[in-house]
Amino acid sequence: MRDFSEAQAVSASLDTMRPKATWTSHITSFAKRKPFGAFGAVVMVLLILIAALAPVISPYDPYRVHVGNKYASPGEVEVKKGGTFLLGSDHLGRDTFSRLIYGSRISLYVGLVSVAIGVTIGSVIGIVSGYFSGKFDLVVQRIVDGFMAFPPLILALTIMAVLGQSLENVIIAVCVVLIPGAARLIRSRVLSLREMDYITAAKAVGCGSGRIMYRHILPNTLATYIVFATITLGWAIIVEASLSFLGLGTPPDVPSWGGMLAVASRQWIEVSPWLVLFPALALSIVVIAFNVLGDSLRDIMDPRLRGTN
Repeated sequence: MRDFSEAQAVSASLDTMRPKATWTSHITSFAKRKPFGAFGAVVMVLLILIAALAPVISPYDPYRVHVGNKYASPGEVEVKKGGTFLLGSDHLGRDTFSRLIYGSRISLYVGLVSVAIGVTIGSVIGIVSGYFSGKFDLVVQRIVDGFMAFPPLILALTIMAVLGQSLENVIIAVCVVLIPGAARLIRSRVLSLREMDYITAAKAVGCGSGRIMYRHILPNTLATYIVFATITLGWAIIVEASLSFLGLGTPPDVPSWGGMLAVASRQWIEVSPWLVLFPALALSIVVIAFNVLGDSLRDIMDPRLRGTN
């Protein structure tokens, strides 16, 4: 007993000497282990700040027409007031830099809202379907298979053609496209969780199905949910840009990256090639950043991969 007490005392003293982990230490550790993931996180934070502070950092009104400065080159000075078009202007003389800044609001809003709704609904379907299995799971998964049989962009285009052109309908279309993939992924995780001993023990002590799914299944699928949502965020932004590019997304006058690409590539690419370059570059950087962030979070949060990174 004395040796055991001494061991406890030594362990307690070591615990007090060991520095406590803080959120800054976790961020530093993540940045050292996953530099590309840290890059993705920085881009995500910058995108949120740019979208939130768009009225402050935007040099011009994105809808304002400068008749005397059509097709202005990057860095060209405005004719009347002497301001500078940092990234040039379009065929109506609207400042490209300001429209890029406000376009980030559209991309981020559509991406975050559609992913939050679509992935959450898909996860709920996956949890319920995987837990109950049997005939209920069979019916649900055949419906999911039916939606997954359509190419995602074609399905989104069909929904937009039925609902009409608006920002809210874009979010609905992206949500519908995201639900089947989230349901299938979370279901595969639930099928393994429901065979665990602690689930059997919960059933043995009389826990109901709702309590088991909420208290035991759901917390163990959060890591999968977060990683899938992060990776899918970049894809949702691409879908929104694709719909706007094809003329079925946001209205033409609303500044969005896909809409800017559509107008520039169809008519003005030979006159002002930078009108295509800058929106395409913004899309590429954001999507790559979200993808590498999602991959890094998967490597960190998946217990099966922790020992190999």
